[in-house]
Amino acid sequence: MFSLPLLFTMEVWSTGFIAGPLRLLLYGLATFVLLLGYNQYAGLHDDSCWSEVLIDSVEELGLGLLVSVALLWLIGQISSEMSLNEIIGKIVVEAMTVAIGISVGTAQLGLSGDDEKKQKTSAPNEVRFGGQLVIAACGATLFAANIAPTEEVVAIATSLSVAHLLGLMFLSLLLTALILYYIEFAGSKRFVSQNGLTSVFIGTITSYAIALVIAAAVLWFFGRFDQVALFTALAETIVLGLASTLGASAGRLLVQ
Repeated sequence: MFSLPLLFTMEVWSTGFIAGPLRLLLYGLATFVLLLGYNQYAGLHDDSCWSEVLIDSVEELGLGLLVSVALLWLIGQISSEMSLNEIIGKIVVEAMTVAIGISVGTAQLGLSGDDEKKQKTSAPNEVRFGGQLVIAACGATLFAANIAPTEEVVAIATSLSVAHLLGLMFLSLLLTALILYYIEFAGSKRFVSQNGLTSVFIGTITSYAIALVIAAAVLWFFGRFDQVALFTALAETIVLGLASTLGASAGRLLVQ
């Protein structure tokens, strides 16, 4: 559900055989680190040890690979006529984001009746700052990866003026502050501090910074920075940063 659009996006299929081995390897390693962090701080079980977190993360990667292979074959995007490099590339590109979607979906939809009752009756543990960063990065990745492969990001970025870009940055910061601090989501006090304007400012800037970093990384992976001017790359990051910001903010609240 969280990563289904990627499986039906032509630009993602092409990235699978355009991206080199190093880029695919870095994408896989980054995904695995995010899975480890998410399962540690926001996984299905609050009391998981690191060995259980590692096992869960490996299982999610495996499921991501299986789901990607099955769906890509069903929609005719992998076949025996294709080269092995093209098939592997497509599967890896799709599977990484699918694995993150599986991790988030499991944490949200996988609670049994007893686990849900226990979660409601027990006092929630406060998630530390490092955990919040990881959760925000996962949310930003899910949102950004569904949009970054499309040509529309480049088209929008190249058509905007500096004033438009500044407006997008302001809107992103405003939405971050509203989502994190001024809209009453269930359980939000577990993830954000309510200690005055300083806390609001630091939390907002931090979430937006994570969103921009994730947006830039995802754009780079999908080749959107290849042979473009520095200003265009910056504009693309700001444009995608709006969606990535929503993911980073919601990642600290909604996907829990």
